[in-house]
Amino acid sequence: MTTPTANPLVSVIIPNYNYGNSIGKCIDAALGQTYQPIEVIVVDDHSTDDSLAKARQRPVTVLQTPRNSGVAVARNTGAAAARGEILFFVDSDVALRPDAVQLAVAELAAHPDYGAVCGIYEEDPLIRDSIVEECRVLQAYSWRMASLGEVSFLFSSLTAIPRRVFEEVGPFNPRLRQTEEVDYGERMSARYQIMVTDKVRGWHDDDDELWPLLHKLYRRARLRVPLFARRRRFAKGFESPARSFGTVAALGVLASLPLAVLHPAWLLLTAALFGISLSADAEMYRHVRHRKGLPFLAVFTAVAFGTNVAIAAGIAVGALQWLVSRDFRRLYDADWSAARTPSSPTMVGTTA
Repeated sequence: MTTPTANPLVSVIIPNYNYGNSIGKCIDAALGQTYQPIEVIVVDDHSTDDSLAKARQRPVTVLQTPRNSGVAVARNTGAAAARGEILFFVDSDVALRPDAVQLAVAELAAHPDYGAVCGIYEEDPLIRDSIVEECRVLQAYSWRMASLGEVSFLFSSLTAIPRRVFEEVGPFNPRLRQTEEVDYGERMSARYQIMVTDKVRGWHDDDDELWPLLHKLYRRARLRVPLFARRRRFAKGFESPARSFGTVAALGVLASLPLAVLHPAWLLLTAALFGISLSADAEMYRHVRHRKGLPFLAVFTAVAFGTNVAIAAGIAVGALQWLVSRDFRRLYDADWSAARTPSSPTMVGTTA
């Protein structure tokens, strides 16, 4: 008779910086998982709101970084303190489905060659604050659904990684405050498969104002340019050639509009570029129309167009910066070993 193997301990690691609006829902969802055994570790990156206090009210381990250092350092701090065989990273603006950890563990057990199992966001926001947020959540859902299967970057806001893989690949690059997940995915995918599955899900509290959303997307696109230039190929996942061309076409729409002053015929070019931008994500627009109707689709199209322009503008500015700045070209250089081990965190909470 074979003795059943005990479930491996899973460490849910929640980095946090000023997410007081959602961290309670995030922690409660982690504590409410159907899977056992589990430990929940919150790493506060020196928040200035009430999110640390909300975390301390719950039966979880709460650590604090010595100074505000970015999400990469917070994740590394949590991983260093974790006891689990599987590290489940979830951002503090995400609330997991009750079966998310259970299904992620099952996927890893069924496929020991996987380096990571990444989940997707639900179609509805965790906290419904604005129509902009509804649009962005639907866009993120559609992009991730189109990316199911193997990818070459990490959805680090909702992902399970075996500890042995994390120790082999190494920690998140502590020098990166943005795009650390793209860098990590490049490093991991050179050795292991990174899989996106719609079995593992969570609700996301996304940006609810348009300008902060566009600025964030612009900044992230700009910072990815040195990595794009180094690998010289499209990533596996939602950074597909078609979607990339559609993003560039969106920027072309704005660039071509002034030409209409010279002659109205130039508007034909503008219309053609707009059509190319839409066709790159035709399935997404069809899904939104089916789910939300035409009035919502009109708003969604405007928000999606704005995000494409912001991303394309970020890539354009990043390309110029790459040409003139040696430091920018070296942004993803691997020589950061001296900063691999974070300083000792402060224990500011309880252990479940």
